[in-house]
Amino acid sequence: MPEFRKHTLEPMHRPRGFDPHPDRLLQIPVKRFGFSMLTASAGGAFLGFRNSEWDNVFGGVLVFYLIATAWITARREEGETGIVDVIGLLVALAIAALAAIYGIEAAQSPTGTKGRSAASDFVVPFAVATLAAIGDARILLRGGLRGAQRIARHLWRMCFALFIASAAIFVARPQLFPAFLSKTHILFVLGILPLILMVFWLARVLLTNAFKRTAPDTGHVKVRRVRT
Repeated sequence: MPEFRKHTLEPMHRPRGFDPHPDRLLQIPVKRFGFSMLTASAGGAFLGFRNSEWDNVFGGVLVFYLIATAWITARREEGETGIVDVIGLLVALAIAALAAIYGIEAAQSPTGTKGRSAASDFVVPFAVATLAAIGDARILLRGGLRGAQRIARHLWRMCFALFIASAAIFVARPQLFPAFLSKTHILFVLGILPLILMVFWLARVLLTNAFKRTAPDTGHVKVRRVRT
């Protein structure tokens, strides 16, 4: 019989290539997706700056911030805070303040624009950054998040960042796709799909018992030794 470690049913000698944690396989595409979003948002912000499209600059920076803070939320332990949260709060406040300033300047200009961006283009970055800053401040005041609140923070930031990216492609630039897709409203549905999924899963996480914390399993298993 195989020899077992104390309090577990895990064999001392595993077959070569055996992975006791299959969820690690899921981390590979998740990390690649996060890295691709960070890279795309940074590139979009740079191109927006070069072309004086300030709404794209704020959109790219905001997506980068949301993805980064969502990833940090998923990586850290429950009830944990650090200097990264302070930096995140300062970044969110800076985005909100600059979006407000640029929006006011655009509204007061003779053309109603700032660079190539209208005053209304700064409303969403200001509102989302303000909401995110409030969330960052709450984390620092409460000493971290636990349970469903932690899942919800990761969820809404990832989904809203994906919504910004999808809307910028499918809704704002329909000319990149065949005309029949615009006529059937498929592009619009694809653009707002991350937002719909975000609302659904936030309701499921916060308003149901599906993700409530339960008492942890100690993992102690009594193994009776059988004589052979």
